[in-house]
Amino acid sequence: MRRIVSLTALLSLVLVLLTSVVLYIEPPGRVAYWSGWRLMGLSKEQWGAVHINTGVLFLVALGLHVWYNWTPLVSYLKDKARNFRLFTREFNWAAGITLAFVLGTLLGLPPFSTITDGNIWFQDRAARLYGEPPYGHAELSTLKTFASRVGLNLDDSLARLRAAGVAVSGPEETLQAVAERQGVTPQALYRIMRPEPAPGPAGVLPETPPPGTGGRNLADICQEYGLNIKEAGQRLADAGIASRPDQSLKEIARAANKAPDDIWAILRGK
Repeated sequence: MRRIVSLTALLSLVLVLLTSVVLYIEPPGRVAYWSGWRLMGLSKEQWGAVHINTGVLFLVALGLHVWYNWTPLVSYLKDKARNFRLFTREFNWAAGITLAFVLGTLLGLPPFSTITDGNIWFQDRAARLYGEPPYGHAELSTLKTFASRVGLNLDDSLARLRAAGVAVSGPEETLQAVAERQGVTPQALYRIMRPEPAPGPAGVLPETPPPGTGGRNLADICQEYGLNIKEAGQRLADAGIASRPDQSLKEIARAANKAPDDIWAILRGK
């Protein structure tokens, strides 16, 4: 039994480490559900479920491991005279290292801040790569509600879906239900539903940023809408906001303690 417990603790620890890495690099929920993101055939929800349950298994196995190895563990808390002493040198070192990690994280000190910044970087990269939904959990909206929220004509949208061979029973179906039945992503349905936007005048940004704009960098946005990159940077500088062409709107906004929509409004000259 001691061997089974030790091996179970080891295997569950390996799985917890693996799922932790996946949860660290995976897209945020709004992006994962919208784009149908998967890794090794598993969805975000499945990876999360595996992480939670293997974590519970590890805790149980670790508790049993402590039970079976209580005597040697207690010996770590004894001094040279073999008297029990909680605050031994080794215990103080272990507590100090743990406390340093906790305080360093809360205070945002490197290298702990670098680890958390890395998680943000992976999420922003995933948003640029897979695309943002028009709003949070848009896939759960009915076709009727979704069309209203994104400014689409419902009848035209349903006609486009049916013309593309998408079976739709009615406007009360959710995007997710239709997408799962068709074996596509909610994002793909949205691309079918919306008409091609008419090109606007050069140098003029639309009033509302398209979905996923927050993850795009300043240079790409300026190139798409014919906005001079130096002029865009100057508009932001005049508003007291530092920026670089390779920064995304989210990164610029985060550094300036503003929302991406605020940056978009400044770029529009509003």
